[in-house]
Order: sequence, then C-alpha cells, then structure tokens
Amino acid sequence: MLCRLTGKLEAVHETAAVVASADGASAREVLLPAYVAKSLAQRIGQTVTFSTLEYLEGQGQGTSFIPRLIGFTAARDRAFFEVFTTVKGIGNKKALRAMAVEPAAIARAIASRDAAALTKLPEIGKRMAETVIAELHGKVEVFLSEQELGSLEIKSGSMALAARLSPIAEEAVTVLTTLGETRGDAERRVMQAQERTVRAGKPAAKTADELVAAVFAGGS
Repeated sequence: MLCRLTGKLEAVHETAAVVASADGASAREVLLPAYVAKSLAQRIGQTVTFSTLEYLEGQGQGTSFIPRLIGFTAARDRAFFEVFTTVKGIGNKKALRAMAVEPAAIARAIASRDAAALTKLPEIGKRMAETVIAELHGKVEVFLSEQELGSLEIKSGSMALAARLSPIAEEAVTVLTTLGETRGDAERRVMQAQERTVRAGKPAAKTADELVAAVFAGGS
C-alpha cells in the first residue's frame, strides 16, 4: 500500500489534487479532505508531501473497481479519517466532503457531544450527528491534546458525571465490569445503549437488567 507521496502540486479541484512525479513523467490524482484542499489553493507549483491511504472504489454494483488515493497532511489526520469512516453511513467520499475543518475540531465536537457543531459540517445532518457521537464518543479523545481534554472535563464534567452515575446506569456498569469489561468500556457501552434508545424513540430502560440487555443488543 502506498503510504506516502511527494511530488509537484499541479492542480487542485474541489476535493482532489493532481501531483506530478519529480521528473514530470507521471501524475497521480489524490482525493483530499475539504479542509486540506482549501489550504493547498495557494501552493500550486510547489512540492507537497501527503500521508496517503489507498482503497478500491466499486463501480457497477461491484462488477469493477477503480483504485483511489486519499491524501492527508499528517499521518495523525489519516488515522482520524480511518476512525471517522467506521461510522455507519459515512463512506470515504462522504467523509472527505464532511471534513471541512481540521480533524481535531471534529474530535472536540464528538468528545463534548456537540451535535450542533457537527451539523454545521457538509453531509452531516442531525440524525447523522447523533450517530457519529454515539459511535465515536470515547474513541476520538486520542486526537485531542491534554489541555483540550482538560477543558472538556471542566466544561461538561458535572453533566457527564451525573449521566454516568444515575442509579440504573451505575448498576448496569457494575454488571458489565463483573463480566470482564473495564470501567471505561462499560460506561461507554451503557451510554451508547441509552443514546440508541433515545434515537429509536423507545422508552428508557426502567431497570439495570433492561439496560444491560440493550447494551448487548447493540453489540460492541
């Protein structure tokens, strides 16, 4: 797999760039997150280096495939993209358009459960924003600095703690930890189960057993 590409930037078109080899004999089309494409508009003719990700794009209901190359300005941003595209309903092309701001900003919105901020991104409506938060909360903090994490805890600590320590949720967490889950994973799975119930318009679990059953019904 091609993991890095360096060459002369010949053109940028919306969320794609053309990068030529050093001798100019060949060029590659590189798909870009929207925020990267904007930043490269003034660098035509300069040498650029991308951390890359290759994939095959299905055509004709999977009867043929076209190789695609996605470029990022840093390996860390590529890692965020790989996590972001694990969300159901967010494919590679959709993720590239949705990433109109840097990954750290998206990670902050997810970590702070700020659905309103996510809906400002292209391709992300209210329901998708809720899905992103439910599936990625607890998985994107690695993309934030210690200062940002501290700020999030100060800003929303009391609300998050109240949610975690509600009697039914706390009892459900205890059940999961006795089954071998870590405390952090148990809390994450319980909160995700509660969020799925809300999104589905179903009544909230009345007992810890019901909440644990909802956890296992939703998988990991």
